[in-house]
Amino acid sequence: MSRVAVIGAVNADICGRPFAPLIMRDSNPGTVVTSPGGVGRNIAHNLRLLGMDVTFITALGDDAWAQGITDSCLALGFDMSLARRVPGGRTSTYLYITDPAGDMELGVCDADVAESLTPEYLESCMDSINSADAVVIDGNLTQKAVKFIAENSAAPIYADPVSVIKADRLRPALNRLAAFKPNELEATRLTGISAPAEAAAALVEMGVGRAFVSLGANGIIAADRDELIRLPCCPAELVNATGAGDAAAAAIVWAGIRGLSLEKTALAAMRAGALAISCQGANNPALCARKLLG
Repeated sequence: MSRVAVIGAVNADICGRPFAPLIMRDSNPGTVVTSPGGVGRNIAHNLRLLGMDVTFITALGDDAWAQGITDSCLALGFDMSLARRVPGGRTSTYLYITDPAGDMELGVCDADVAESLTPEYLESCMDSINSADAVVIDGNLTQKAVKFIAENSAAPIYADPVSVIKADRLRPALNRLAAFKPNELEATRLTGISAPAEAAAALVEMGVGRAFVSLGANGIIAADRDELIRLPCCPAELVNATGAGDAAAAAIVWAGIRGLSLEKTALAAMRAGALAISCQGANNPALCARKLLG
């Protein structure tokens, strides 16, 4: 069984979903659901669903969320032995509001605890990182931590930028990435190019092995040194858009380890995203390798 070291954030996700179109600056009747989340954790969860062992290197605070999140990760089969607990720290929390259909309108993320994953701490984890079949990093890490991993990891590195603001943190690793999955805005931030196909090609020129630029409901653009392709989204009923990108990222890692072609990897990412948006939570328990292969 392949093993992936995932280095990134775990959150307490708090999702508000109104019953009717949002009225700004007012109280909107709806539902509020709390669950474990975070880009790193969601990718790790999806990798477990795809049959991979996962070592999760993350940071947790010293608060009411930390133990419950740890227990949930252990229940999924994560190796949490390298997770860092920060005395007096706040566990990362992601508060977001969707529209009535489940598509995100606004989010606020408190992920400062991830700054405790310093190069000095990560150095103590390098034996585990270097013995993995792949390493996944997310944009919640500091730029110094990203640089350290890029310079010291012997395993192929995959990355998700998390947000436009955090995408810049991944610049030191671009020429070391086996694959990278930004959305259109994140790709533009890093390349200065607004056309997604050209931005994908530019990322490859910057050293990325494979660039997968997510176009949301319009599909995905994938590029490497030899080709550039565009695929539409797979048909799916939108229940909750949160987690679709994380599922796609996990599929890209899974496909990379299996040695799948660029097109088959992009198709696996689209299938994983479609499964994710068709369930209420951020991770669809129906995700499996068989469904990604068609």
